[in-house]
Amino acid sequence: MSAINDILSGIMKPGRYIGSEWNVSRKDFASAGVKFAICFPDLYEVGMSNLGIRILYAILNNIPDVACERLFSPGIDLESSLRSNKREIFSLESRRGLKEFDIAGFSLGNELGYTNILAILDLAGIPFSSRERGSGYPLIIGGGPCTLNPEPLHDFFDLFIIGEAEEAIVELVNAFRPLKDGFKNGSIGKKELLAKLASIEGVYVPSLYDVECGPQPPVKIKKRIISDLDSAYFPVNWLVPFIQIVHDRISIELMRGCHNKCRFCQARQQYYPCRVRSPEKILAAAKEAFRRSGYEEIALTGLSVSDYPHIEKVLSSFMDEFKEKCVALSLPSIKPNKEVGGMSTLIASFKKTGLTFAPEAATEKMRAVLGKDFNMQEFMQAIEEAFASGYLHVKLYFMIGLPFETEADLDGIIGLAETISGLGKKIRRRPAQVNVAVNALIPKPHTCFQWFSMPLPSEIEAKQKYLRQKASRHKWLKLNFHDCRMSFLEAVFSRGDRRLSRVILNAYNAGARFDAWQEHFKFEVWQAAFNDCGIDPEVYLKEKPVDSILPWDFLEAGPGKDALLTEFNKIIDIK
Repeated sequence: MSAINDILSGIMKPGRYIGSEWNVSRKDFASAGVKFAICFPDLYEVGMSNLGIRILYAILNNIPDVACERLFSPGIDLESSLRSNKREIFSLESRRGLKEFDIAGFSLGNELGYTNILAILDLAGIPFSSRERGSGYPLIIGGGPCTLNPEPLHDFFDLFIIGEAEEAIVELVNAFRPLKDGFKNGSIGKKELLAKLASIEGVYVPSLYDVECGPQPPVKIKKRIISDLDSAYFPVNWLVPFIQIVHDRISIELMRGCHNKCRFCQARQQYYPCRVRSPEKILAAAKEAFRRSGYEEIALTGLSVSDYPHIEKVLSSFMDEFKEKCVALSLPSIKPNKEVGGMSTLIASFKKTGLTFAPEAATEKMRAVLGKDFNMQEFMQAIEEAFASGYLHVKLYFMIGLPFETEADLDGIIGLAETISGLGKKIRRRPAQVNVAVNALIPKPHTCFQWFSMPLPSEIEAKQKYLRQKASRHKWLKLNFHDCRMSFLEAVFSRGDRRLSRVILNAYNAGARFDAWQEHFKFEVWQAAFNDCGIDPEVYLKEKPVDSILPWDFLEAGPGKDALLTEFNKIIDIK
């Protein structure tokens, strides 16, 4: 213990690594029948803001003979200290090395975190390749949104859970438990073990398939879903960190999936079909999580919370319960519709946390391309009522790099922001502050955009420059652009195949870490890694024939390929 404390001396934010938080699980590691490490390939502040991590952590620790502990990516300073002191990375709860666990489960939420996975394995003394890991190492498993195309990671993982893991992870632990001793003593080989685990619905074992950058596994892997959200586990024993995290609040999931049919949205496919939690369950969960944590902000989350069928009932009940407790209420991106005005009035009764909308596109043609359900009249009415309720600023999300996009469509972004700011002046006698976040459209797998090409970074940069020039005369307008090189890399790995495992390894060995963080991102390292492997990354961004075999075709994620093709043809007709 003291040796680890010595390593943390002089490290930035040691609170990331000390554990012992309020409501943390305290189970005896040595006596546990199955030892499970939840690994998150990013900093503690990011990982502890992830609701999925909290859910799985609690589910696993509720199993009597399972000890589940957490492990996050160390910061660059701690990684350096661990290496120089020849120490292994350790879990937060008991400070055990990763090799002491039976299973290490990685949350895969962002393609730009792939090299952090290798950093964790490396710092734990665990070989990267599944082929090199025998019974002396934990099974390395992955889950989360990136498993909608797990092929670029195939060499590093023993298996993936496709879809929602709450039930599948329990089934996997129950299947592993009676096989553990045989696996450890060599009477059951790893291939046999993985074959048995592959019988669980939603489990994909890459090593069971011989894929040569083209033909795909002959079977379909069906994603797992939780059919009834009301009966799904929610972690009311809300774990409270000692340091501020990215989303430092209680998050209550209203719904999974989305009633809307936006063509670009991979998250809709990930969480398809749409399921809702009852208002009674939502309020009960919020009250209990608040009682056990004392948090002063609660977020109601979902892909489109304003489409939750009982939203005003929930907001009214929250106002009755929490207003006098000075608890802030926040919602993520809101769909602009006629219901939003009443919502904003209710939300304004709490501490004001700001309103965020995602028009995604500013012209009717581009919204048609995206399949974005949007009523401009209702949107403007909702904005007016929000300003009248006391809101002073609005955040808007847009995408650029869409098929058939013109300068007129870019002009529309600035024009819509001007109109909204003007509404603020009309209501509040001064222009409203409008913050505009602009990202490049990434044509993701399992959406109808998977057959479209993506503009290169140079083309996206030209569009960003054009918007900056147009916005420069407006002091009340703030534009924020996502790094188009990051978007490029994300697109390559989301649309990639098994050849990219070599690229990830090369980039890691050359120092790539925390690629989602601007201060750490080194695009030149990735360019060199692609060159060294003889792979042109731009190939993955090119337009694809609709009859081509795609690396992710073996996964059943949502509406099938025929449905996506129908939507693809509708976009073509818009042109």
